[in-house]
Amino acid sequence: MRTVYREDHEMFRDQVRRFVDKEIAPHIAEWERQGIVPKSLWLKAGQEGLLNTLLPEPYGVGGDFGHAAVLIEELARVNGTSVGFPLHSDIVAPYIHTYGNTEQKDRWLLPMARGEVIGAIAMTEPGTGSDLKSVRTTARREGDHYVLNGSKTFITNGQNCGLVIVVAKTDPEAGAKGISLIVVDEGTPGFSKGRKLEKIGLLAQDTSELFFEDCRVPVGNRLGEENAGFKYLMQELAQERLVIGVRAAMCIETFLQRTIDYTRDRKAFGQSILQFQNTKFKLAEAKAQATMLRVFVDDCLALHLERKLTPERAAMCKLNATALQNKLLDEFLQLHGGYGYMSEYLVGRAWVDARVGRIYGGSDEIMKEIISRTL
Repeated sequence: MRTVYREDHEMFRDQVRRFVDKEIAPHIAEWERQGIVPKSLWLKAGQEGLLNTLLPEPYGVGGDFGHAAVLIEELARVNGTSVGFPLHSDIVAPYIHTYGNTEQKDRWLLPMARGEVIGAIAMTEPGTGSDLKSVRTTARREGDHYVLNGSKTFITNGQNCGLVIVVAKTDPEAGAKGISLIVVDEGTPGFSKGRKLEKIGLLAQDTSELFFEDCRVPVGNRLGEENAGFKYLMQELAQERLVIGVRAAMCIETFLQRTIDYTRDRKAFGQSILQFQNTKFKLAEAKAQATMLRVFVDDCLALHLERKLTPERAAMCKLNATALQNKLLDEFLQLHGGYGYMSEYLVGRAWVDARVGRIYGGSDEIMKEIISRTL
């Protein structure tokens, strides 16, 4: 029995599960063929009160990260990781709410809560990967505007986004101390969206390149203080890594149960596959590991609900959860045999989708570097 969630969280889960089962699960395969989730889904989610879940009213649902985690888990339950709600609600929106002023919150968060504007954040650049200190996109001050020049890649919600938080150098000579966060609205002259990137997994997620060429943005679009962006990023990245850990833990539990059900029903050599010692031992080990991970992830979730989750503990959560997710999904696919390689059983698609978990939100190597600082 999980104790991290309150009664209001579980009531919210009932609402989310109905929405996910009706509006998302039946359509994921089609969205994967199209390579994008339709904007109409975002409007429906906004009408249902499923966006900006952890922000106070009127900018969101008025919940906390427990409500956000419920939504993350319910998407993972149907392998709906391609749906970019968590990035929009749990990463982009909190930056605006935490570091934005009242005018900025009214301008951006209200339409984001309704699903009318989809949010993205542009950190990664070609050649820089997880090294945020080395971003080359610049924002040069000219009177009441910044002039942005540079490019970003691997941007989730990149095609659908109506606004993007851009990580840019406002003082290129100052390294990490010269980074600012600047919001760029869709349609701003000089801002263009490149091609939708072709990936091996998360096929329905619109991941794109973004370009800024003499893009003039009002100084009023900057979040917080100039040159304080790196500090803001470090304060918020723990939550992003917890999002990934929560998703991985639910994915493991979902496909563990699916694999148990499959091997119980599937027959070979006169008995169910589950009756073979190899199968039983593989699944027993998987259950033991999944249970151990669940206890740790829920502990991290409980700490974060009290705002006590440290960056190194969030890094441990992401590192352990995604490593175990990749290992066990491979085992589950193997136990499905040839059918595991077929899309209709989902486990193969989940296996491919999971691989990026060890890369985005900070690679495994970055997580180990963060953890090593506490040794």
